[in-house]
Amino acid sequence: MSRRMRHPRPFLFVVAFGLGAGALAGCASDPSKGYSFAPVTATQARSVGVPIFENGTFTKGVEADLTEAIIKELQRTTQIDVTRSANAETVLTGVVTDSELKRIAVDSQTGYVDQLAVRITVDFDWKDNRTGKVLLSRRSFSAVDSFSTARRAGELVEQGQHSAVQRLARAIVEEMRSSW
Repeated sequence: MSRRMRHPRPFLFVVAFGLGAGALAGCASDPSKGYSFAPVTATQARSVGVPIFENGTFTKGVEADLTEAIIKELQRTTQIDVTRSANAETVLTGVVTDSELKRIAVDSQTGYVDQLAVRITVDFDWKDNRTGKVLLSRRSFSAVDSFSTARRAGELVEQGQHSAVQRLARAIVEEMRSSW
């Protein structure tokens, strides 16, 4: 008895063709309408200007640190070029409206603060310089990070502030990316 063996090629061809057609049918040419192989950029903008944010608080230098962190995050996670504001297709502007420290934990034996939280709050706008349209606007947008002042860890307030700035920069760029 001889068993007749079928060639797997026609079957594999049908499966591969079906998967390919299904994948193409599931993709949209506009990334905001579904899956897409198109590059994700804000209204097809290729550049963004990020002037130094304004500082409406008494925390010295937080605006410069935040601006630098946003620029680095944009360069690290997006394809958009960061250029001077005058030449950019879009511009991101903002104001640091609040910077505060809050006690989280106190040592029960000494009464000293063991852990603090830093909250930084901003208002920002992302605008298309070509059309004048505001692409994204957020008010009272904030990020919080904590740090330990306990004797063993001994972190400085500047370290906590730096962590909060980094977290806020990531959140702002993520907001920008979600609006694309």
